[in-house]
Amino acid sequence: MTNPITLRPPTASNLPQPAFTPPTTQWLSGTWHVTHSTLPMWKSKRNVQIAYKPLPSADGGTAQGTDRIDDIVTYQSLTSSKLKTVNGIDKASGSDAGAWDWRGKGWLMIASSHWEVLGYGDRGADQWAVTYFAKTLFTPAGIDIYSRAEGGLSMETVEGIRDALGRIEDPGVKQLAGEIFEIQRDGAREE
Repeated sequence: MTNPITLRPPTASNLPQPAFTPPTTQWLSGTWHVTHSTLPMWKSKRNVQIAYKPLPSADGGTAQGTDRIDDIVTYQSLTSSKLKTVNGIDKASGSDAGAWDWRGKGWLMIASSHWEVLGYGDRGADQWAVTYFAKTLFTPAGIDIYSRAEGGLSMETVEGIRDALGRIEDPGVKQLAGEIFEIQRDGAREE
């Protein structure tokens, strides 16, 4: 039997924070496929990917242990093959390891959000991460489930994540856990 998945509550929760070792920027780096979400904006999208790339630290350091990540989201609408892109920069958020503040690039510079990793790992062939997004002016609070593999996660891993979300004793997280939907992935991305 596979070990149960454990997730931490969002830092905005009033619950005590368990010991948590965040993923390194090297582990987080690369392309992730957003396979499940509670965010309404993904209901009309498909083939959603997020690519993270370490940037030199704001204090002039190297990308090793950086406090900044290049963040590129790409997706297609349900009715078009055109690939759309959202570019931003993530900066480590204060003292909470595993939390990031996103700011858009270009015309999206006015947009910002806060997100954090609730849990991550390797489970059999699955490499997964669960992220929480705080409410903004434009979006409600939400949860995304990431898979390193384009084909997504095994049903066992998805159910393990759902169960772990349901065990978090925060009413908002419990509500979000019941709203998770699968994002369409059809392999029809035209890069």
